[in-house]
Amino acid sequence: MATAMHVISTSYCLVSTRRSVHRVRAVASKDFAVSKTEGDTVKLGGSDLKVSRLGLGAWSWGDTGYWNNSEWDDKKTKAAKSAFDVSIDGGITLFDTAEVYGSWLLRGAVNSETLLGSFIKERKENDPAVEVAVATKFAALPWRLGRQSVLKALKDSLSRLGLSSVELYQLHWPGIWGNEGYIDGLGDAVEQGLVKAVGVSNYDERSLRDAYKKLKKRGIPLAANQVNYSLIYRQPEENGVKAACDELGVTLIAYSPMAQGVLTGKYTPENPPSGPRGKIYTPEFLTKLQPLLNRIKDIGQSYGKTNTQVILNWLLAQENVLPIPGAKNAQQAEEFAGALGWRLTSEEINELRSLSLDIIPLGFAQTIGK
Repeated sequence: MATAMHVISTSYCLVSTRRSVHRVRAVASKDFAVSKTEGDTVKLGGSDLKVSRLGLGAWSWGDTGYWNNSEWDDKKTKAAKSAFDVSIDGGITLFDTAEVYGSWLLRGAVNSETLLGSFIKERKENDPAVEVAVATKFAALPWRLGRQSVLKALKDSLSRLGLSSVELYQLHWPGIWGNEGYIDGLGDAVEQGLVKAVGVSNYDERSLRDAYKKLKKRGIPLAANQVNYSLIYRQPEENGVKAACDELGVTLIAYSPMAQGVLTGKYTPENPPSGPRGKIYTPEFLTKLQPLLNRIKDIGQSYGKTNTQVILNWLLAQENVLPIPGAKNAQQAEEFAGALGWRLTSEEINELRSLSLDIIPLGFAQTIGK
């Protein structure tokens, strides 16, 4: 178990201690192949799948390692269920989970997929017509080889979710080896009707293009690349991933859009986050962050919006971006819906970009989720 956890941790954490480049590579142009928005839904990449313009990340559900102060109980389950229901009521119907979210390796422990599946089942019992889109992920663990490993993992995820298929299945991170087979497995999943669309996560520009080309040969679009992207973490703009997504028509799904809660303004130098986040978002960093947070607050007040709603709106304004903030309770989920239906001005978008240019947490890690 310890070895497995080490492998997962190592695979997740792609550490970046500073911005090496401040020049943005083609963040916007006239001839992007971008996702087309219709009302409150967005077409996911080149697929036929339409999902809500905002999703909800379920990384924290059931987790006892990074979130929830190492505890999970019935009270937290009820709070997560409320977040699920409030999201649907607010028009946010895409839920992103993964087989390794929750206490995945602990026998008998709570898993995010299992929780989400139970929430969907209960909701459908009361409202059979409700539509819920599920995105989950394959863990590219070193001992998993070939296309069959993808199909087996997907079927296990479907069992935990209690579903016969999911809307989006993603490779959680590039494997140490076996990536050709993993991409083949994604294609097989589509052809077998187990998924409606497929994507990748934490893929750099080269890996993204390779996956796109391999799937295209089978006539299958690569729908999404899920990466860490927020106002203070803009590496996808700097390393070519954002530009490649726009060029290829691959939706960029932004995890950690609120920088794990730090951009909401809830933390201060006197009150930093607890647990592992406290090692990333230190009092020194939070002091440096205050001018940006103050400006976000000022802009929000002019619209009657919160910090959270402003920073999510900033991401939506980048085009071809689908943020998936995480919510532990109904209050957080309700707030997210307020990011939709309005738009920051170009001046405000550029001002926030400029203010955040040199802000990067020391030892920041590309961790999955909120």
